[in-house]
Amino acid sequence: MAHYVIGLTGNIASGKSLVSQLLRERGAELIDADRVAHEVLEAGTPEAADIAEHFGPEVLNDDGSVNRRALGVIVFADAQALQDLEAITHPGVRARIYERIDQAPGVVVLEAIKLLEGPLVDHISTLWVVTAPREIRIQRLIADRGMSREDAEQRVDAQNPEDEKVRRADLVIVNDGPFDELRRQVDVAWDSVPGGVSGR
Repeated sequence: MAHYVIGLTGNIASGKSLVSQLLRERGAELIDADRVAHEVLEAGTPEAADIAEHFGPEVLNDDGSVNRRALGVIVFADAQALQDLEAITHPGVRARIYERIDQAPGVVVLEAIKLLEGPLVDHISTLWVVTAPREIRIQRLIADRGMSREDAEQRVDAQNPEDEKVRRADLVIVNDGPFDELRRQVDVAWDSVPGGVSGR
């Protein structure tokens, strides 16, 4: 994989998707690990068949795709079941991501919330972390996703602290102000990417 791959991560409501959007506007190819994870649950994939065999056909929708809500009820109540699910899905997700990196025409952005927790981190050229203070992230979840404060706090606090991500980052983007400031930080960061300026 000879591409220049920006590994982009950050905790919930930090603004990863906004940064990804800005990088796409500048010519980067975006690979969203969460979307790829959803793809392996579609009808007809080997993973969907393995999930039905392991967890029972009741976790499938009528069209053969995986019912994520029904599956979630099982795996989030049972740590071993979650491990079993990850063992089925993660290899396929990674294979699809590696294939897309190989096929991408230029700079690649790999957006993944758990980028540092698995082998994907070994396939990036640089690690960018998007951060925002806890209270700002809570307010975003309340305003943008209609969560109660209690639910928003629970979602924010359930994730690993930002400190570890920031400690390992090659570049930190702080998203705690106006959008124009975020855009300015992305412009500066993009100018540091080999081929980034010419790709704009």
